[in-house]
Amino acid sequence: MTPPRRQRRSPEPERPAAPAPPDPPAKEGEPSNPERLFVIGGEGGGERADIDLVTLIVARADPPVSATPEQAALLRLCAAPLSVAELSAYLSLPFSVVTVLLTDLLASELVQARAPIVRQKVADRNLLEAVMHGLQKL
Repeated sequence: MTPPRRQRRSPEPERPAAPAPPDPPAKEGEPSNPERLFVIGGEGGGERADIDLVTLIVARADPPVSATPEQAALLRLCAAPLSVAELSAYLSLPFSVVTVLLTDLLASELVQARAPIVRQKVADRNLLEAVMHGLQKL
């Protein structure tokens, strides 16, 4: 699944008499506009849902009209189960901001959080022997 692509357009700035020095490029992992993250996540002072990077999120409904663009993008991406880490990467948002958004969506029952599928810690002995015998025949 590919992430949604959005490009923001800004109005054409008036041409200054002297060119302004260019802004230094943002380093990887640093948000270029921290105020935007506050607007997206809100104050976030309340209780947060107990989710971690590998928690699977599944949408239970289509995005409502009242949903923010980020919440709507989360709901569209979660048509199939995705981990919180994948959602954070697809939306280019920090984990903490995605956690705040998911807490709101969980409270309104638009998404469901599931624990990841845990594999067996020890592989089946018969399977390991079959693999070993197959490798020896090569």
